[in-house]
Amino acid sequence: MAADQDLARLLRGVAAGDRGALRRVYEAQSARLFGVANAILRDRDAAADALHDAFLRVGQRAAQYDPARGAAAAWLAGVVRHAALDQARRRGRELPSDDPTLGDAAVAPEALERVSADAEGRRLRECLEELEEKNRSGILLAFVHGLSHSQIAARLSLPIGTVKAWIRRGLLRLRDCMT
Repeated sequence: MAADQDLARLLRGVAAGDRGALRRVYEAQSARLFGVANAILRDRDAAADALHDAFLRVGQRAAQYDPARGAAAAWLAGVVRHAALDQARRRGRELPSDDPTLGDAAVAPEALERVSADAEGRRLRECLEELEEKNRSGILLAFVHGLSHSQIAARLSLPIGTVKAWIRRGLLRLRDCMT
């Protein structure tokens, strides 16, 4: 909790134009955020580009962060996720299909292990493990692997409304568990 408050304080500094605060945010979060981008893009160079784009956005949009709406680390992860998805769209790159004959890797339970090892990460992992499999897999496909609702629906052969409902319910349960 204190780490997130420090991060929120740094984001306020970034919003006020403090370049040193942006550098400290980068130093504290870049490794974790690179992992987010790399999980989506599966290409280290593209992930580095996405991380760069994301930190440009953080520098420009830090004032948009609202602590009442969530943790600073989650806001940063969302900025990186959007930058990585934008990068994937620009490149026209397809995301893995889970078809081993194409060389794609299946979504594995190890996705939970990619979550940071700090106390908040451990709590998130515990809360994710408490979710029903359908909710957990939908959340992981969306937020760890960067798939859209329609891509998840196609992958799971389910109606898009069902996928959206599973993810929404899972996120609500996750929020309740984390608080």
